[in-house]
Amino acid sequence: MADLTKTRGTPDGTRELARELADAVRGEVSLAAGDRALMTMDASNYRRVPRAVVAPRDAEDVAAALRVCREHGVPVVPRGGGTSIAGQATGVGVVLDFTRHLRRIVSLDAEAGTAVVQPGVVLDDLRAAAGAHGLTFGPDPSTHSRCTLGGMIGNNSCGSHSVAWGTTADSVRALEVLTYGGERLRAGRGAAALDALPQRLRDGVRALVNGDLALLRTGYPELPRRISGYALDALLPEKGTDLARALTGSEGTLGVLTEATVALVRPPAAKALAVLGYADERAAAEAAHTLLPYRPLTVEGMAADLVGDATGLPKGGAWLFVEMGGGTPAEALARAEELCRGAGAATTDHTVVTDPARQRALWRVREDAAGTATRMPDGSEAWPGWEDCAVPPERLGAYLRDFRALLAQHGLRGTPYGHFGDGCIHVRIDFDLLTAPGIRRFREFSHDLGDLVVAHGGSLSGEHGDGQARAELLPKMYGGELVGLFERFKDLWDPAGGLNPGMLVRPDRMDENLRFAPLPRKPVDVEFGYPHDSGDFSAAVRRCVGVAKCRNSAPSTSAVMCPSFRATGEEQHSTRGRARLLHEMLAGEVITDGWRSEEVRDALDLCLSCKGCRSDCPVGVDMATYKAEFLHHHYAGRLRPAAHYSMGRLPRWLRAAAPVAPLLNALARTPLAGAGKRLGGIAPQRVIPELATEPFVRWWSKRMAPKGPGRPDGATRSAGPTGAAGAAGVPERPALLLWPDTFTNYLAPEVGRAAVHVLEAAGLDVRLPAAGRRRASLCCGLTYVSTGQLDQARAVMRRTVDALDPLLADGTPLTVLEPSCAAALRTDLPELLSDDPRAARVAASVRTFAQTLEEQAPAWQPPRVDRPAVGQTHCHQHAVLGEAAEQRLRARAGLDGGLSGGCCGLAGNFGFERGHYDVSVACAEEQLLPSVRGAAPGTEVLADGFSCRTQIDQLTGRRARHLAEVLAEGMTAEAARGTDGSLPEGPSAEEPPPQP
Repeated sequence: MADLTKTRGTPDGTRELARELADAVRGEVSLAAGDRALMTMDASNYRRVPRAVVAPRDAEDVAAALRVCREHGVPVVPRGGGTSIAGQATGVGVVLDFTRHLRRIVSLDAEAGTAVVQPGVVLDDLRAAAGAHGLTFGPDPSTHSRCTLGGMIGNNSCGSHSVAWGTTADSVRALEVLTYGGERLRAGRGAAALDALPQRLRDGVRALVNGDLALLRTGYPELPRRISGYALDALLPEKGTDLARALTGSEGTLGVLTEATVALVRPPAAKALAVLGYADERAAAEAAHTLLPYRPLTVEGMAADLVGDATGLPKGGAWLFVEMGGGTPAEALARAEELCRGAGAATTDHTVVTDPARQRALWRVREDAAGTATRMPDGSEAWPGWEDCAVPPERLGAYLRDFRALLAQHGLRGTPYGHFGDGCIHVRIDFDLLTAPGIRRFREFSHDLGDLVVAHGGSLSGEHGDGQARAELLPKMYGGELVGLFERFKDLWDPAGGLNPGMLVRPDRMDENLRFAPLPRKPVDVEFGYPHDSGDFSAAVRRCVGVAKCRNSAPSTSAVMCPSFRATGEEQHSTRGRARLLHEMLAGEVITDGWRSEEVRDALDLCLSCKGCRSDCPVGVDMATYKAEFLHHHYAGRLRPAAHYSMGRLPRWLRAAAPVAPLLNALARTPLAGAGKRLGGIAPQRVIPELATEPFVRWWSKRMAPKGPGRPDGATRSAGPTGAAGAAGVPERPALLLWPDTFTNYLAPEVGRAAVHVLEAAGLDVRLPAAGRRRASLCCGLTYVSTGQLDQARAVMRRTVDALDPLLADGTPLTVLEPSCAAALRTDLPELLSDDPRAARVAASVRTFAQTLEEQAPAWQPPRVDRPAVGQTHCHQHAVLGEAAEQRLRARAGLDGGLSGGCCGLAGNFGFERGHYDVSVACAEEQLLPSVRGAAPGTEVLADGFSCRTQIDQLTGRRARHLAEVLAEGMTAEAARGTDGSLPEGPSAEEPPPQP
């Protein structure tokens, strides 16, 4: 966190508060606009601006912070992962951030089945530690990779396995708590635990319970997902006088949790997933409770309007995902098949999935729903607010029918899904929260829906708590008398009202503090087209709803987002954190400098522009584009960092350097290289890549000169293996346009030569655009975009479109060997030239090397390489182009093994820029470098991206190759053995590519 000197824009009196906090606690204290901006929102519709942020190191720090805040009369809000959906993780006073230091698993007793955890422990970290002993923590919300135990306890979170293991309250055994008044206590179960409380609390709790026994026994509905309000009925003697359970779900309004003892469960050794199809959502909802006698682990429901194009589902309009356990795979399968038989004629179809990979793929659809449901099929926005109400499971079908009718009555749309087995429904609704009429409709609908939930015997909250979103409606559910008892309980524990005011008890109105209120009402003048947000940059930034999948600290082989967060652990270096800062930049209240903001610039500085969020974020936040947009405005009319001139304009420099490449290569090996790196803003640890002495286009021109004239359409073509394309008796060969990208042309021409060799052997007519200097000046604009030089990027792209559009008019594919350039042409080009319909046509023509072979030469058989492979899937390929064709091509060639996920860390200019080296290496060390170092001798190291190959070379000394190089080498080897499958007598046979 920033130091106390950065106090611009802080409220009066806050500096003195911060100085006292800094003197009292050992953890970090910050008034900085950037740090406060990161805490203004959670995953709800609400926004509150804190005065300061404190990251306590231990319980003593928490006590000290509470003392200082108490003396100043400043409220306190405890915060975990910030994934709350009702607003309870936002606050106007001091936010206690438990994710920085208080994230230790204090102990784990496998024999007793318990663990002692600090509030900042991420759920998946606890599950991993428990898993080593064959145990797990039962509740598992979809945010399990980033939500904290403290937040789960505060909200009484549940998850998909609640039909088996209940809510968080069912797993809590004891809580160590500090009150706002400074009292320390241990909340446990039984009369003895109550006796151990400070006298004021002990006597007050007993008086409250004994004075209203009848109300506590009759005022609560009986259903598995009753989360709303305080669980005061847990204090009844017949329920064990369970104070820990009564405090669970209190949303930080009664005390601050510093440690918790929780129960662990032993999951079955094997699981089988039964996916049951139903005609529609109501049929699935009505069937869900009938499956509970089979003792499932989960009963989750989704309808067709949520799953989109998900594959692997049986036919139907809605589905139940029902997980069954067993001691062996055979037993789990048998139980799943028994359930399917029992479901009977109600289903339209069913399937049982036992393969863990397929199960994970299907569950991913469900886990991403909190994000994907924020966009309607037509792209319009949808919001939480009624995310998790619950009814008795047997009433779910009738409730959903009435719910759909109420939506229609108010002219609203939503996509229900969720925990059908527990009667709990999640839904995002297309509320208009930007205009006064829309907000009125939001309020009127909420009141009507509250009445509907109560009429069905339900709970306003079935998982995420009431917070500000629903607490105003608690009298509908509980009546004024029981809500009055809630207020007395709050006053007993927090008489000063210092803990999370405005939440749950005496709440702010549900239509106050809306996160959208301070945003500009008119579209912001921007450069990119933002086609998925109707050209509105504010709408693009609003995409981030705070579910924080980008805060997943565990590496994944199937995801990239967000490498800088995993390297630093800092919220500001997550996709969500950057989106929050951009939101506050647009709001102008905390971050007041607009596009000139240093806070936003510093947060974006460590964004690798990997584009991982574009595909991995459930709502499609595209931080690489937002970064380019910001840099364009931030440096408009100002001097830029040196790296923007050196690497941002790399195509220009490489073109100028090509004639003197040998001389520059020699100079790069002298002490002068250090001065050059300093001048260019390049990290001193980096080795300057060697320039090609013969660029790829020069090689192509020399190769083509004796074999055929330039074509009048501006493309030059190869003669192909027949010696004359289209010669008599030989069918016309499918044509492709090979893009001579900057990296292939000037730095790795061997990749281009190898690709030509393979593509021609596959029977394709390879062409290059334009000729001479005009060809050499064509560029996708990538380096200009990544450094925010958008005026120059646009000019470069227009030249490219002028040259390419005529050559692609007949449907000729544009084959691009460098994934980052392919991604730029596919996405940045049409989004920056949104006024030019030709740009979209060019973008649609882009294909990778493997996609071209698969589409244009489907019968061609690649050479059998038959060796294991490791390496890196380029992050832009993962995010924009997909890797399925590459995977299939590698498999056909016998290159076994998956490539690393994540990001190589070099990411174009990022890893070369001064100040980025350590983060760049940390990203590479996450997956890529260990896989390369651990590879057995003879393993092929693959990386289609020049950056990835460079990172591997500079950090391991191993040479990685493009897939085209490996296949070309394999073809040469097969030809030498007389088994080459290509046509004879062509230049591919005459000119095998140089071997490394």
